[in-house]
Amino acid sequence: MAHQDEDRAMGDDPLASDDEVMQNFFRPAPLGQSDLLVGGPTKAPKEKPTHYRVVSISLYNEDIERIDSLVKELKRRGQTKMNRSALIRFAIDTCDIDKLPRQY
Repeated sequence: MAHQDEDRAMGDDPLASDDEVMQNFFRPAPLGQSDLLVGGPTKAPKEKPTHYRVVSISLYNEDIERIDSLVKELKRRGQTKMNRSALIRFAIDTCDIDKLPRQY
């Protein structure tokens, strides 16, 4: 059963106002056009780095645990800046694809 407007708890929709403050507060102006809003002009977005990309890969839990244990051991040995990414890059750099089994 449909409710009539007078049955609503608030009566009027507070966001339906034509007031400029309400319009800008809930629907901010596009970048560069918000100088009138609180906080002053917005900064231009930073350029994305081009020397790397973030990628997502799937690994088995055992593989992640192995990588983490290797990183932990390398840090224990003094390579304090070692992380998963650096270890994977090392593995790629030293990989001999001629020794790789047909199916891995």
